[in-house]
Amino acid sequence: MTTRNGANMYTILYMKADYEPWWKFEGWEVFIQTIETFETKEQFEKALQETLNSFRPVYEHEASKEGKYWAFWSEEESFYCEACDDDAQVYHGIIAVATTELNGILPIK
Repeated sequence: MTTRNGANMYTILYMKADYEPWWKFEGWEVFIQTIETFETKEQFEKALQETLNSFRPVYEHEASKEGKYWAFWSEEESFYCEACDDDAQVYHGIIAVATTELNGILPIK
């Protein structure tokens, strides 16, 4: 459930791309796998911890930035990138922000 203009709402995005989530390169939105929105900060923080704890045992590497971006990866999960003529790493990214930070970027009401 959402409130008008996403006021006091929180969102957790999961994206899968060949770069960490803090880069948000042009068109990054197409790599979003799931979007979860929460009405209270308590619900949001609990869901964020559950999400992070579910990724940690699966992926051997983790990095974070600014307390709102997390990247998880394993060396074995890569693909051949024809444009760069090399293997590219697959990153599982979590973005956890106040919904208002996504206004105008994503179709969250």
